[in-house]
Amino acid sequence: MWPDPWAVVAESDRAQWDYVPLERVGPLRFGMSPQEAAVAMEAGGYASDSATEITKFARLQQLRTRFRGVDTPPYGADVVAYYVDSMGLTCIAVDALSGPQVTFDGIRLIGRPPSELAAELTVYLEKTGRDLEFTTEGDVGSQELGMNPRAQRAGDVLLTRLVFGRPNDWAHTLYDCVPAEEWNVR
Repeated sequence: MWPDPWAVVAESDRAQWDYVPLERVGPLRFGMSPQEAAVAMEAGGYASDSATEITKFARLQQLRTRFRGVDTPPYGADVVAYYVDSMGLTCIAVDALSGPQVTFDGIRLIGRPPSELAAELTVYLEKTGRDLEFTTEGDVGSQELGMNPRAQRAGDVLLTRLVFGRPNDWAHTLYDCVPAEEWNVR
């Protein structure tokens, strides 16, 4: 029997990662190949599927790899990595229910009520003189920091799922880095 699909992993049971804007999320560095990402994640105890093509646009191929910890059922994914051909890793999504806790400058980003993260991120952006931006779904985010918070359902509750991206020659903004399938995760 499969576990409850809405179960949320306790904070103390999550891997603890840090985020360096536009550089890396935990062991995943922007620009990595799917093979390099798989090796880095395997070292941290994550299994992965093979990189799968999700779209082909002109001459560019976009790939996806899903990573899951040992306790995550095979239909789940704690982390999803997206790649574009020779540019390598361009986007990383961390699941609100089971993904690692990612921290940036003391701010816990994953698995929180969206309003709590929005309030804390707003204070940080104002304190550091960065622009306060709203994502396409109305959440507080930051192009400059390469982070796009999203609300993900956990039963009757919403929690934060973060999508991290690094603009490149193909996608000039953070929002352009996010693959279409990621906007369908609820």
